[in-house]
Amino acid sequence: MSSAADRLAEARELLASAPVVDGHNDLPWALREHCGYDLDRLDIAGDQRGALHTDLARLRAGGVGAQFWSVYVPGRLAGDHAVSATLEQIDVVDQLLDRYAADLAPALTADDMETARKEGRIASLKGAEGGHSIDNSLATLRALHTLGVRYMTLTHNENNDWADSATDEPRHGGLSAFGREVVREMNRCGMLVDLSHVAATTMRDALDTTAAPVVFSHSSSRAVCDHPRNIPDDVLERLPANGGVAMATFVPKFILPAAVEWTARADDNMRAHGLHHLSTTPEAMAIHRAFEAENPRPVATAVTVADHLDHMREVAGIDHIGIGGDYDGTAFTPDGLDDVAGYPNLIAELLTRGWSPTDLAKLTWSNAVRVLRDAEAVAREQRALRGPSVATIESFDAQAAQGK
Repeated sequence: MSSAADRLAEARELLASAPVVDGHNDLPWALREHCGYDLDRLDIAGDQRGALHTDLARLRAGGVGAQFWSVYVPGRLAGDHAVSATLEQIDVVDQLLDRYAADLAPALTADDMETARKEGRIASLKGAEGGHSIDNSLATLRALHTLGVRYMTLTHNENNDWADSATDEPRHGGLSAFGREVVREMNRCGMLVDLSHVAATTMRDALDTTAAPVVFSHSSSRAVCDHPRNIPDDVLERLPANGGVAMATFVPKFILPAAVEWTARADDNMRAHGLHHLSTTPEAMAIHRAFEAENPRPVATAVTVADHLDHMREVAGIDHIGIGGDYDGTAFTPDGLDDVAGYPNLIAELLTRGWSPTDLAKLTWSNAVRVLRDAEAVAREQRALRGPSVATIESFDAQAAQGK
């Protein structure tokens, strides 16, 4: 029987050939909150432990080969403010790519991801988190695609004008008629439809509408932890026919049942101090630590995440799962998966459970590359059939209301 050290060494060896494609990292927003995008103040070429979950050395230590950088903006920003803030997020990712070109490679396609891997650089893609970022404009959606955005999460924590969120009161019953047109236009562009954060009704409507594979950039199994941010089994069961990929997240309140209630109280404590519950600024983290000192936190581990992946593999199949840690977008992380250097610990746990090197390579690398490649193929087909949609939310949903 191999030792824990042997399994960790094997995990690192596997990641050298099939590195992690992580579906979601909120470093861009963390840079906005911590230093106002001043990259001299938070230089990820140096050790940023204590400030960030992410820096270049830890990405390398974690065996990360590709990263979807989230260009998230909160739902409290709306209209032009949401669009301009999204553009600022895109801009800081581009700054990172320019500044750290020896380590980070811009990637727009699956071929770009493979090229970056061969060059020993980390393929860097962008994902917009929340459909409010397009301000109900399909032209803005296309502009984001032109700027390198390769997935859009249809909602964040709040509903928008055309889609229901998992963590808001239902408004549309899933996707509105215009929401379905957003999905179709994403297919035509080649932008992956990301179903993390959305209501289960929205998941099902999107799967009914899309011609391309979907992704869940950072969601785990609802059967293992009954949280609305997770994926019900009936949706996981549809991924093989769709071709999509569900990327398990590490956020303790989504993966560990005991952490759900504790986090609700911690969030209430943050709001009582006048801070947003998702804030990870030094002030916010000091408040979190004080709360945790008096209220011990239930702790997730790599075992917790592996339990989700075992179930997701059983339901969706090995070709339809991946990893989306949500680093720098959460105040708390599992023990052993404290930051982006932790992925080998998860792979070592899965080796202990009998996952084969072939299966692990699908989990870490090839599933995510394949889903983007398949979306590109659908986009080529769609563009040959029709041009850009000029639909507006007003006209489209008015027609739907009239039954036209």
